[in-house]
Amino acid sequence: MKFGAFIFPTDYAIKAIELGRALEERGFESLFFAEHSHIPASRESPWGGGPELPKMYYDTFDPFVTLAAVAATTERLRLGTGIALVIQRDPIHLAKEVSTLDQLSNGRVILGIGGGWNKEEMRDHGTDPARRWTLLRERIEAMKAIWTQSKPEYHGEFVDFPPMYQWPKPVQKPHPPIVVGGNGANTLKRVLAYGDEWMPIGGRPGPALGERIAELQRMAAEAGREPIPVSIFGAAANAAAIEQLAELGVSRAVFALPPEPAETVLPLLDAQAKLIEQFG
Repeated sequence: MKFGAFIFPTDYAIKAIELGRALEERGFESLFFAEHSHIPASRESPWGGGPELPKMYYDTFDPFVTLAAVAATTERLRLGTGIALVIQRDPIHLAKEVSTLDQLSNGRVILGIGGGWNKEEMRDHGTDPARRWTLLRERIEAMKAIWTQSKPEYHGEFVDFPPMYQWPKPVQKPHPPIVVGGNGANTLKRVLAYGDEWMPIGGRPGPALGERIAELQRMAAEAGREPIPVSIFGAAANAAAIEQLAELGVSRAVFALPPEPAETVLPLLDAQAKLIEQFG
């Protein structure tokens, strides 16, 4: 099993460069950063993790800028978004950001994506929450065309551009893995439609994880695809939990780290490194 870490990078958390180096030294495979461009003051949308939205959601850095800093100071650590809010980003610019980061890191990008949950945040970007899933699909399809074709074009309901030229192309071929987050009723269909991996959050209400993984792999087989890798965000950092995830066929366990200073985070990494030695 592969092991990753997830954190909201903020100005009061462990510095991203220090965290990246510490993870690589301890045998972690990947680092994922969250994304929120802003949090509207209205607070209309409920947060799935509880009644109060934690402060870190208001304060998180831009993930791609921060991942670039980590890329420059590490050699092996995979660099992921958990998740990138594609529905709030221009796909032509985002395609260039991802491929540039993949070039700078020598092919270490993992693009975690999702539709988001904060409807008023989406609206501030001009996105109709009711149409965000169609928009997400079109933007992913358009970016794949940009990454893989010398003269891409795309014509959809929301994304429409004539033939263009854009470089650099990603190091990873055909493109960095698209990891679809979430565990909604249609999530697995979306994984099959435009994703390479699935990334649910552990411990959230919903169908049993084992049943969902079995359903995903059945759908993949029916579509003529190889088994689809599954990452669990917020995996419990204990041996029993990791054993259970391994039995279910999970390929990556991602531990959530608090946005705290190094003196708090580094001891947590030391404890998690023991699990990497045992199960990695």
